[in-house]
Amino acid sequence: MTDLRITEIFHSLQGESDSIGIPTVFVRLTGCPLRCSYCDTAYAFSGGEKKSIDDILQEVASYRCRYVTVTGGEPLLQPGCHELLSRLADQGYRVSLETSGALNIADVDSRVVKVMDLKTPESGEMQRNLYNNLDYLGAQDQVKFVVGNGEDYQWSKEILERYDLASRCQVLFSPSMGWQDPTRLAEQILADRLPVRFQVQLHKLLWGDIAGK
Repeated sequence: MTDLRITEIFHSLQGESDSIGIPTVFVRLTGCPLRCSYCDTAYAFSGGEKKSIDDILQEVASYRCRYVTVTGGEPLLQPGCHELLSRLADQGYRVSLETSGALNIADVDSRVVKVMDLKTPESGEMQRNLYNNLDYLGAQDQVKFVVGNGEDYQWSKEILERYDLASRCQVLFSPSMGWQDPTRLAEQILADRLPVRFQVQLHKLLWGDIAGK
């Protein structure tokens, strides 16, 4: 029986991606090999509780919600994550995976929506990006850039164009919590006619930094 180390399972509104605002069950796996400067889930780096996939599925079902997001930390750090994703999809859930882009996504179940970061310079982890992961993204999937300053914006814009990302998948630009004026990012996107979705973290607007929301 496969066990996974779980930091938390909770029910909230999706705060990001193209399903923003939709009630969702979040399964947060423990552990991450990255240390991004803007990380807001450092509490998931260690600890957690071992749970069987059967127990996880039972807890998810108790919320009576059809959307499930598997997140972290970095969920793909635990090999059993693939089995969890597939079993959730088998049960008819709309499943998304939030991943850093630093681990191979080639074997992720095709029914799962992949929401993958490309780490910007400000993150301090840009060198961890695996650009061949882009080959495994389709129209339902999303690439997210967390933009912390003007350098991040220019870098993100260059990567967007170099890899023709808008023709592969959806592209999300999100201001980091350190960006002093999110309106400026929105205005730059409009001025440059970028084919991206601007987003802010809805859960932070509603609940601030409260864990489990």
